[in-house]
Amino acid sequence: METCRWIPEAGNGIEHLTLRRDGAGLFAQGAVIGDDFGAFYTIRCDSAWRVRQALVEVAGGARLELHADGAGHWQDGQGVSIPALAGCIDIDLTASCFTNSLPIRRLGAALAIRQEIDVAWVHLPALHVEPARQAYTRLASHLYRFEGVDTGFMADLTVDDEGLVVHYPGLFHRTD
Repeated sequence: METCRWIPEAGNGIEHLTLRRDGAGLFAQGAVIGDDFGAFYTIRCDSAWRVRQALVEVAGGARLELHADGAGHWQDGQGVSIPALAGCIDIDLTASCFTNSLPIRRLGAALAIRQEIDVAWVHLPALHVEPARQAYTRLASHLYRFEGVDTGFMADLTVDDEGLVVHYPGLFHRTD
């Protein structure tokens, strides 16, 4: 089991993550506290780091449950298909550093060249989910470029040996 914490470089807050791996894959539990919200998330991935289930609960009662088959097909917690997320393999929680690690670990050596991907982008605290186009490129052994393709946002992320973010310039840094 591994534990990480990140704090924002501006404003108040913290993200606390506990990560557990077993024969079936990866189980991540985290809490994110921002300037005006608190949320708890659970993300289950298979052994190839493909998201299979995500549950996000915001303090005050809002809840989002998603299920994925690892091949780009998503359903809500009631088993209803979500066609808008077709092709998304990863999930990105707007206030979480951890979710950047999912495509970094899943894509591995393929990141030697720029890879564009679609992600299920979850806005916190509203829990609105939509597809978003992103790109990742490995610049060095512990340095990855993240791009929000549609927004033009770009950041070079420093990660540890496990692909977990250590520094997200202008946004977050690890405290452990």
